[in-house]
Amino acid sequence: MKKRIFGICLFFIVIVFILAISFCLYEHNVHSDSARNNEIVNINEIEQLIKLGQTEEAINKLDGVSTFLRNTDSDANYTPIILISSISVLFVLTVFLYIYFSILRPFDKLKGFAKEISSGNFDIPLEYERSNYFGKFTWSFDMMRNEIKKARRCEKEAIENNKTVIASLSHDIKTPIASIKAYSEALEANMDNSYEERMTYINVIMRKADEVKKLTDDLFVHSISDMDRISFNYENVNLDDVIINSSNDFKANTPINYINNVKNAFIYADRDRLYQIFENIINNSIKYANTKIDINLDETKDNYIVTIKDYGRGIDDSDMPFIFEKFYRGKNSKEKQGTGLGLYIVKYMIEKMNGIVELENDNGLKVKLIFKKILN
Repeated sequence: MKKRIFGICLFFIVIVFILAISFCLYEHNVHSDSARNNEIVNINEIEQLIKLGQTEEAINKLDGVSTFLRNTDSDANYTPIILISSISVLFVLTVFLYIYFSILRPFDKLKGFAKEISSGNFDIPLEYERSNYFGKFTWSFDMMRNEIKKARRCEKEAIENNKTVIASLSHDIKTPIASIKAYSEALEANMDNSYEERMTYINVIMRKADEVKKLTDDLFVHSISDMDRISFNYENVNLDDVIINSSNDFKANTPINYINNVKNAFIYADRDRLYQIFENIINNSIKYANTKIDINLDETKDNYIVTIKDYGRGIDDSDMPFIFEKFYRGKNSKEKQGTGLGLYIVKYMIEKMNGIVELENDNGLKVKLIFKKILN
């Protein structure tokens, strides 16, 4: 494009020079014709003076003609033509320089910047210049660079997080599997001396199997939730039944007090996902608080509210804004093994069922789950 514009400017300059030369030649020819006509008239006058015998006057007239002929070539005025030609050439050059500095050079910078971006170099900035027509465009281009750079960084962090969660889940799965193997070998070797001891071994195996199931469920949700492809089978679900069955799975290890202040608390949700939600919250309370747990089911005009409260250390206030983010683990949980997926899964699933989850520190941690009532 630069060569094309330069060629156009050169073409106009050549045209200006051609026109200037043409006008100079025309001016010269006009003066030559005028001089020739004057010369013929003067010669005729001299002839007439000689015929009349006025020799002295004829000689004076001849001297005048000679002087006129000597000055004829210098009488042609080329100054206006040269001035106009110079101004035209200067104008063409000025336009070319303006186009070059205002359009061509910034455009070349954009091409070079785009080439750097396409090669993966996102660290090179593109300065915003108000003086050219691409000012706003360069600003938008640089914003795009920053967004691509941010997206690449987030992608890299996501890959690292995926590696971390897989490694963490693999490590967490090893522990209950080791226990299952140990108690299974004990049963195979008839090391149980009584029915009660045998049932203890069996209960441990079942509990550890549930832990493995939970960890694999976490891995499953982690692998597909970003793609928004997790399936939900909606139906009318009795919230009271889900709470009772979920809490019964943990009562052997933790005292759980459940109070239902509602009759026929039906919601439109996925029963299995509800179990996962309650199991995640109760399991977190047991894992990090290790205290009794109070569960209350209440209602408002439009919603059912389930409150699950433990009496542990709660969540640090500085962690509260980030506690639902994937892989985030609060300061109080560093000594416990985990992946930072539990509350993320809870929030993800309850929002898919048009619910809300809220956390509050109240002499322990209070988790409030809000579900919409089924409209009659």
